[in-house]
Amino acid sequence: MRYIEPHAHMVSRVTDDYDRMVLAGCEAVCEPAFWAGYDRSSVAGFYDYFSQLTDYEPKRAAKHGVKHFSWLGLNSKEAEDVTLAAEVVALIPQFLDRPNVLGIGEIGLNKNSRNELRVLEMQVDLAARHGQLILVHTPHLEDKLKGTRLILDVLKSDRRIRPERVIIDHVEEHTVAMVLDTGMWAGMTLYPETKCTPARAIDMLEQYGQERLWLNSACDWGRSDPLAVPKTAVEMKRRGHLAELVDQVIYQNPGRFLRQCPKFTL
Repeated sequence: MRYIEPHAHMVSRVTDDYDRMVLAGCEAVCEPAFWAGYDRSSVAGFYDYFSQLTDYEPKRAAKHGVKHFSWLGLNSKEAEDVTLAAEVVALIPQFLDRPNVLGIGEIGLNKNSRNELRVLEMQVDLAARHGQLILVHTPHLEDKLKGTRLILDVLKSDRRIRPERVIIDHVEEHTVAMVLDTGMWAGMTLYPETKCTPARAIDMLEQYGQERLWLNSACDWGRSDPLAVPKTAVEMKRRGHLAELVDQVIYQNPGRFLRQCPKFTL
């Protein structure tokens, strides 16, 4: 089995996770910028974090036989301080030419606040001005439907944004159709307590088809599983899906989206 892990926060994982992922068939891991578990207090903290994502982590992954790519952005959990956010957004362009950077992400909404929306608009503008792919985080649980609608409104209002170059992540049963209807991609996150179980993700694949959908683990320092994607692939086979379809969902689909960035090569 071969697969691409398109959303994993590897800076929070031990090296044994890389070994297990490679043994399961992982050929590339893509790491969106994320929250550190606390709010960073200065732009210097983001500079150090972006340096870690674009310098140290690719080298650590390479030692274990897997290619590491990253996304850069300000996560919505740190978007309430608009002044600091503007400084971070201004910092990002100097990292965009790094060889493992795929685009802007994960950006989006957390509590659907006005400040979060302002910062989302800043980062969508940044992506548009620099011709970058976009990876979007949608809120959790009861805020997801409203937040997804707000996010789609922001993206659709900017005529520079091409929908096929946007992935809306963490979709669930009540948001997947509205995302796909825009022409954007939808990511299904396999998380043990929130987001999707493997069974729910497979149900959505069976209902909506496999076009413009991918699976990811979004593994981080919380309760999560870096092997969620290959485990779901095994469950797909148990439910009678052919190996060709499984390969399309876990390898070809993410590769098709990510190759829109010329840096993504395997």
